[in-house]
Amino acid sequence: MLNRIQSKLFQLDTQSGLSHRARRLCLNSLQTLGLVLALSSSLAPVQAQTQSINLYTTREPGLMQPLLEAFTAQTGIKVATVFLKDGLLERVKAEGARSPADVLMTVDIGNLLDLAQANLFQSIHSEALNAAIPASLRSSDGSWFALSLRDRVLYVDKALALKTFRYEDLADPAYKGKVCIRSGQHPYNNALIASMIAHHGSAETEKWLRGVKANLARKAAGGDRDVARDILGGICDLGLANAYYAGQMKTAAPGTEARKWGEAIKVIRPTFAQTDGTFVNVSGGGVAAHAPNKAGAIVFLEFLISKQAQSLYARVNFEYPVRADVELDAIAQSFGPLKADPTPLTEIAKHRKEASLLVDRLGFDR
Repeated sequence: MLNRIQSKLFQLDTQSGLSHRARRLCLNSLQTLGLVLALSSSLAPVQAQTQSINLYTTREPGLMQPLLEAFTAQTGIKVATVFLKDGLLERVKAEGARSPADVLMTVDIGNLLDLAQANLFQSIHSEALNAAIPASLRSSDGSWFALSLRDRVLYVDKALALKTFRYEDLADPAYKGKVCIRSGQHPYNNALIASMIAHHGSAETEKWLRGVKANLARKAAGGDRDVARDILGGICDLGLANAYYAGQMKTAAPGTEARKWGEAIKVIRPTFAQTDGTFVNVSGGGVAAHAPNKAGAIVFLEFLISKQAQSLYARVNFEYPVRADVELDAIAQSFGPLKADPTPLTEIAKHRKEASLLVDRLGFDR
């Protein structure tokens, strides 16, 4: 009911010139009334006033759908989803206070911080989120929260005897002409290069990246799955990619191209020489700054860190859960234990621009 009234008020706003301040006052009054009604009757739980939410996300539809279906089945709240491969920040900024987005979700710590710095999240307090997510994986002001972990690993030709690896080793001349990787400007690799800067400084990272470029078997391009494809094709022996793609390929339907790529590789979790930890990025999200259904948005985020949802992240998407009490999928377990690099992601994100400029200056993608 409240959603229908809010929708009508939005129409009045756009059709009759109702001021933004007046509309917000009306909506605040209606939300307060809804909360009173919810508290006064056991037949009107919070879900009754949040029958649907709008999700803006850059995450692949196939990865999100099982989670959305489970959420709706459990809560009765429907999720209208807008999938945006690019331009999430620009779209929400353009929509301004009239944006229908309730939840914004994206991958990479840099993208999360960009949204936060543009004031496109609002701060919330949730005991459930704070209890389940380590402080290092959420903002101190409650504006964004990590929902899953994504480790940047090494895909290796399964015929090779290689068992351990350092990220620094990618520049070793012993691997000349044997390395495949996607664009250095892609957020996954930009974050890794930024992490190298955080560990070794600018000069050493430039030397390292020159060495990696010298070792490339082909132009830095394509996607993470293409690393496995090109290992199978004999183009390269190893390359960097996210671990969950290996899980997807290794469990693809028998006989498919993806399954063949997965069967051609083994996964090694590289570490940094200084910390002996593996680079881990995140997917995450928060409540949109002008969310029409703030209560429903919080319910959704709390669901995503529940044991049920975190198990789906682990079993369906092969991602690492942020909760420590969730069992990993057997495929992910076969990659060995994950010791995450302890360098704060917010510290790594400070070096993103420098990493991007370095990639361009060296012509890494050419």
